[in-house]
Amino acid sequence: MLQGSHGPRLQNQREWGNLDGMGRMNRFLLFFLVSFLIAATGLGWAQAGPEEGGNEVQVWAGGGHSVPGGTSHTEAFDAGLRYGWVITGAHGPGFFEGRFEYAVDAVPVYLIFQPANTAYGVGFNPLVLKWNFVQRGRLSPYLELSGGVMFSDHNVPTYTNTVNFTPSAALGTHILGEKYNWTVDVRYLHLSSAGLGTYNPGLNTVQLRLGVGKFWKRK
Repeated sequence: MLQGSHGPRLQNQREWGNLDGMGRMNRFLLFFLVSFLIAATGLGWAQAGPEEGGNEVQVWAGGGHSVPGGTSHTEAFDAGLRYGWVITGAHGPGFFEGRFEYAVDAVPVYLIFQPANTAYGVGFNPLVLKWNFVQRGRLSPYLELSGGVMFSDHNVPTYTNTVNFTPSAALGTHILGEKYNWTVDVRYLHLSSAGLGTYNPGLNTVQLRLGVGKFWKRK
């Protein structure tokens, strides 16, 4: 009886603790966004953007809520480091003219805030395919498709698996500056064990991702 009477209370404590974690993540993202906007407005004229034979390095962080099509009442936060290679020069018709870039991401931080617990994970994205549209003033818009894997200390979603694949698609822009480039994009991130477990509802989130980095080309 005592154990049964404490069960709902303990469950509520876990849920409230998780909601508090979500609140902390939202406050962090708000702070990050305000800092990003302040810094971006102070940038000078762009000196470097994507160029054939050039490279990109970037530190980024993002987060968002679950959306229909998978597990609900869940939030995800991730942060990582990117290195990219701009492979082609500008080509393509009209508005779609741009340069192709290949990149990889190391993702040392995944935080998945789910009702049962908060899962911590690490990941790696070995396949990042990015189309950098030609520069328009200080803006260098891009489309991106990527794929990787995440390893977590708790099942994500609950009762599934600790190994998940992480395909994503994003639309964003670089804001080119004199020394550094700021980046903002909206990203659809899907987490799924791809059948590694018998139960595989998946997790879909729409994220806001912010980053800072630079393009350069060796002479």
